[in-house]
Amino acid sequence: MSIIILTWNALHHLKKFLPSVDKFTPGYAEIIIADNASTDGTAEYVHESYPRFRHLLLDENYGYCKGNNLAAEQALGKYILILNNDVEVSEGWLDPVMKLIRSDDNIAVVQPKLRSVEQPDHFEYGGAAGGLVDIFGYPFCRGRVFDSLEKDTGQYDEEAEIFWASGAAFAVNRQLFIDYGGFEEQFEFHMEEIDLCWRFLNTGYSIRYCPESTVYHLGGGSLPTGSYRKVYFNYRNNLAMMYRNMTAESLLTRLPVRIMLDYVSAVRSLFLGEFTVFKAIFHSHFSFIGWLPELRRQRKQLKKQRTIKADPEVLWKGSVVWKYFVQGKKKYSEF
Repeated sequence: MSIIILTWNALHHLKKFLPSVDKFTPGYAEIIIADNASTDGTAEYVHESYPRFRHLLLDENYGYCKGNNLAAEQALGKYILILNNDVEVSEGWLDPVMKLIRSDDNIAVVQPKLRSVEQPDHFEYGGAAGGLVDIFGYPFCRGRVFDSLEKDTGQYDEEAEIFWASGAAFAVNRQLFIDYGGFEEQFEFHMEEIDLCWRFLNTGYSIRYCPESTVYHLGGGSLPTGSYRKVYFNYRNNLAMMYRNMTAESLLTRLPVRIMLDYVSAVRSLFLGEFTVFKAIFHSHFSFIGWLPELRRQRKQLKKQRTIKADPEVLWKGSVVWKYFVQGKKKYSEF
């Protein structure tokens, strides 16, 4: 097992979160600090404080997707575990993940339970107890729907098949990750892990949630919540992953509805005075349209690889927007 922690000028995060990784990670795991050419003393800190860690210095800031892809190629383990630099791990966190992913060759990805660093008894926004996607491509989590976070009371303490695993912490077979092209580098930030899991699902693999392992994620380190770039990448990449991975029948009927819902979201943000969000949503749609010729080429290539002709069975057969905003259901456990 190789643990890959990608970082760029985030020495403050490393000083806070690496001690737990060092303390609670078994000796059998290779720990790689994949450094996107940081200039804040990251290299010196890692070499001096954690001599057992492997410092992989990249020659420029490649961003999240390409940086992790390059690190995966250099990893020595049969499995890799992508771990954000703002994640605190707990005692005994790695063994259950390893046990589960080794138990079945059909399991492509395993995610531990993600709790919040700031509210340790609550699930964390970016992964919670495993991710799902509804029929219109909206991602949400068991334990987090839109901005509503559930307290962890043991309601998701059973192993489960999920649609996607959080990029904050997930394990995957290294060669499988490489063979599937890793993260789609044009995504840059956001939705890349969902796109990857969707590609695995389309070829018959399974994505699993491992409740016996718990890690704590701070989140928002790369792009602050509500920032122009965060909103832009979320909306643009969400449309792109739908276009790349949905069946033709589903895409034809659901993508127009999704675009309409995005416009409703944009108008809502305008009325709320969130002008940055409004502009970012429309920019994301124009960018998606300009990206379509390349996305068509990618879709044709992915279609040749897929072995499951229908949408994945784990796709949630409903609208999370309807449940949340119309029916007032704020928790996945209420769905």
